[in-house]
Amino acid sequence: MNFESILESVQGFIAQYALSAIGAVFTLIIGFWIIGRITSIMSKTLTNRGVDETIRPFLVSLVNVGLKVLLLLSVASMFGIETTSFVAIFGALAFAVGMALQGSLGHFASGVLLLVFKPYRVGDLVTIGGGQTGTVEGIQIFNTVLATLDNKRIIVPNGVVTSNIITNISGQGVIGVELTFGIGYNDSIDKAREIILRVGKECPHILEDPAQGVVVASLGDSSVNLATRPFCNSENYWDTFFYMQEHVKKAFDAEGISIPFPQMDVHVDQAS
Repeated sequence: MNFESILESVQGFIAQYALSAIGAVFTLIIGFWIIGRITSIMSKTLTNRGVDETIRPFLVSLVNVGLKVLLLLSVASMFGIETTSFVAIFGALAFAVGMALQGSLGHFASGVLLLVFKPYRVGDLVTIGGGQTGTVEGIQIFNTVLATLDNKRIIVPNGVVTSNIITNISGQGVIGVELTFGIGYNDSIDKAREIILRVGKECPHILEDPAQGVVVASLGDSSVNLATRPFCNSENYWDTFFYMQEHVKKAFDAEGISIPFPQMDVHVDQAS
C-alpha cells in the first residue's frame, strides 16, 4: 500500500466522520447548556413551591444525571454506535451492584420514604433509631445526621430509622416539658405547687396557653412527687427544662421545702 492510498483512506475517514464529530461536539455543548437551564429552572420552581430543602438537591441531581446519561447515549448514536448494547451493559452493572449493595439500597429506599412522607425536617428535635436523640442536621440518601446537645454528631442509617419508632419532639411547633419534683412527706403540697407555678410564670420561655398545672404524680418511698408540664416553643425546649430545674430547686431552698434523697438507717445491736 503506497502513500497515496493511505492518504485517500485518511481523507475518506475524515470526510465520513468529521461532520459527525462536529455535530457531536455541538450537541454536547448545547445539550449541557440546556440541561443546566432545566435543572436551574427546576430548582427555582421547587423553591417557589415550598418543597422541603432536604428533598430539593436530591431531585435536582437525579434529573441532572439522568438527562446527561441520555445526552451521552444520543451522542454515541451519532457515530453509529448501537446504544442498545450500552443499555444492556448498564442494566447488568446495575443488577450486579444492586446484589452487592442490598443493605445500602434498603437505606436508599428508606431515605426516599423519609423525604416523601417527611416524618421530620431539618431542625426538628427527634428521637429515632431506637433511642438516638438530637436535632436533625440533614436527611441524606443513606443516613440521617443528628446533632446532640453536647455537640456530638450521630449518623443513623435510614433503614434503622424507618424500622423503629420515630418521635418528633419539636415538630408541632409547641411542646410540653415534662418535669417531676419530689418533696418531703412533712412539706406542704400546696406551698410547693405555688412555688413551681410562680417559677413557671417567671420563666421567659413558658407560654400562658396552655396553662401550666401541677399535680401529685405519685407517693414514692421517700418523697411526694409533683409533676408539671409547662409548654414552650420547640426551639426553647432545653432552655425551659434547665431553667425550671435550677430555679425550682433554688426557690424550694429559700422557702424551706426539702427535696428528699434515698437514705438508709443502720441499727447496730450490741451483744451483752
